[in-house]
Amino acid sequence: MQNLPRRTVSVAPMMDWTDRHCRMFHRQITRHTWLYTEMVTTGALLHGDVARHLDFAEAEHPVALQLGGSEPDDLARCAKLGEEWGYDEINLNCGCPSERVQRGAFGACLMAEPKLVADCVKAMRDAVAIDVTVKHRIGIDQVEGYDFVRDFVGTIADAGCSTFIVHARNAILKGLSPKENREIPPLRYAIVHQLKKDFPQLEIIVNGGIRTLEEIDEQLQHVDGVMIGREAYHNPWLMAAFDARYYDDPHSAPTREQVLDAMQPYIRDQLARHGERGLKLNSITRHMLGLAHGLPGARRFRQMLSDSNLLRSQDPGLIASAYDSIAKPAAAHGPADTARAP
Repeated sequence: MQNLPRRTVSVAPMMDWTDRHCRMFHRQITRHTWLYTEMVTTGALLHGDVARHLDFAEAEHPVALQLGGSEPDDLARCAKLGEEWGYDEINLNCGCPSERVQRGAFGACLMAEPKLVADCVKAMRDAVAIDVTVKHRIGIDQVEGYDFVRDFVGTIADAGCSTFIVHARNAILKGLSPKENREIPPLRYAIVHQLKKDFPQLEIIVNGGIRTLEEIDEQLQHVDGVMIGREAYHNPWLMAAFDARYYDDPHSAPTREQVLDAMQPYIRDQLARHGERGLKLNSITRHMLGLAHGLPGARRFRQMLSDSNLLRSQDPGLIASAYDSIAKPAAAHGPADTARAP
């Protein structure tokens, strides 16, 4: 696509969460925020169902495909597939600390092999015309010195990568679960800020622990962009302020009711495509549970969208009914009134 927006704000790739239904829901809230797929391994694309992993709606743009792998030739082939399917960016995962990913010799453990990552990036860049970016941590295990991540970024930049998404925590490869790796290693934003100072020509995007508009604003004083993770999922209405605040979009942000209305034809289409034995309504509604976050009656909203008896009907009208069941006065407020997480 031409005239892509800046990566000022983006939603992180999150396994089991940022599937195409989640991204379509998020796109109803914000027009310009970059959306990322779950990590897709090279093996899944080269030996599996390509359409299942890569199909997405045109409305999702700008959207990036995150790949997991460590073989330059395989990554190049998969990057080419991503470009052919219409993705706007290919992102290489060098930040996931899970043991399953480590067994495949990719993810955060790749930070110990910057020359290999450089070869992977070069192979992908030679294969596609769209941007190839890298998402990584600031260190691995007990390696906490700044020179480690500085040299990693410098080596990859020499291979032609100009955009780095930096999770401001170390990855602990043994002894911590992926969830613990998102919470226990301390956040060190100053490391990411220093990368921008040392590599002013690069696009540096910070990720990790950022939850409010004020925190985004603060980070943008030091780096080029901010990637939001679980806060965007649990409190998606935070994103209702993004277009006006970070992209100078004069259009009014949608209301929650408008977001739900916009999702209905999409849900009906998806259910029709997959037939009675295919897609379940819960596969889509599970991503929408946080829409009423911070409003009176939010618990009731979540309960209705999670009720197996109600979901069994496969009726997309359930999302409107769930919203109608909660306190209406709060719904009258504009998006900025509830954008900050309580």
